[in-house]
Amino acid sequence: MHTIQSRVIYLDNASTTPLDPRVREAMLPYLTERYGNPSSIHKVGREAREAVEDARRKVADTIGASPEEIYFTGSGSEGNNLAIKGIAWANRSRGKHIITTKIEHKCVLNTCHYLEKHGFDITYLDVDEYGVVDLEQLKSSLRDDTILVSVMYANNEVGTLQPIKEISQILKKRDIYLHTDAVQVLGKLPLDVEKLGVDVLTLSAHKIYGPKGVGAVYVRKGTRMDPLIHGGGQERGLRSGTENVPGIVGFGTAAELAKNLLLEDKAKFERFSEKLINEIPERIENVKFNGHPKKRVPNIVNFSFPRVEGESIVMYLDLEGIAASTGSACTSKSLEPSHVLTAMGISPEVAHGSLRISFGRFNDEYDVDKLLEVLPGIIEKLRKMSPLG
Repeated sequence: MHTIQSRVIYLDNASTTPLDPRVREAMLPYLTERYGNPSSIHKVGREAREAVEDARRKVADTIGASPEEIYFTGSGSEGNNLAIKGIAWANRSRGKHIITTKIEHKCVLNTCHYLEKHGFDITYLDVDEYGVVDLEQLKSSLRDDTILVSVMYANNEVGTLQPIKEISQILKKRDIYLHTDAVQVLGKLPLDVEKLGVDVLTLSAHKIYGPKGVGAVYVRKGTRMDPLIHGGGQERGLRSGTENVPGIVGFGTAAELAKNLLLEDKAKFERFSEKLINEIPERIENVKFNGHPKKRVPNIVNFSFPRVEGESIVMYLDLEGIAASTGSACTSKSLEPSHVLTAMGISPEVAHGSLRISFGRFNDEYDVDKLLEVLPGIIEKLRKMSPLG
């Protein structure tokens, strides 16, 4: 099982995943001889168009949607921008109030900050100690001019799941759109847009062993949304620009594999995570598990080690040939403590000592055992060096 990870034990799969060899094989023809533009009407173009539409069907099938409800984007971040800004601009005549949470990915939070500068009013909901949104606060925050609620399905740092179905039931009787960022859920848990009751849902290929630079949004029929990118009218006018055919083909194959291998992958993630959750506190004193113990995606585990800097843990693990992270790769260069952990009520000092382990399809028991072997010594060494005593 180490063909992909021959030189490193990769435990940062919530950041990105290695390209599945089956995905690479599916993409290769569209990087070489099948180079057509999907908008061209000749045979070469039609081949490309057929490949794009086949991938669209595969992605739709993975989440219980219709193919015409899937729109390809350049990333999960673009998808979240499109969902929030697109709904905001298209519906601003009837309201400018949007509700989100304090623990969203930065691409959601910064999109909301941008909209605040343009006259929109944003409510940021609190979460409890496990990172779960407060539904009563959501209900009390709803207003006559609320047009959108955006709540991520699974948090990218601690893995906690949000009650999206319950939120959709709260909004069902109101004319308010519901968007969820499901980037961390696809391939880890079953995903069905009809059961969830969402209007817009964001996905990303590189989180499911597909290529970087391609994502998708599910947009329920009838949802009013403006495009971000104007041009030749690709993606039925919602996302102009010549389609990234190899990337889209790779996404389709990755989505198909995610569906077919879901039970196998999920069982392995659960086994590995439970082993860490049970054994790390036995081997290391003064450890805090972050996130909900049950309502979580199975592949993400987050711990805080007081009196230790998370960046130092990551560096020492790297020297041992293990790749992990302190949290989101998009914010890991920041010196600020995790906004997710502080929103959960964790002090900045303890939040600074966080370590996120995220498993993937190509991890095995050896990887888990190696982490458990080297981590206690690293924490002990760093605590002896700590000025905090």
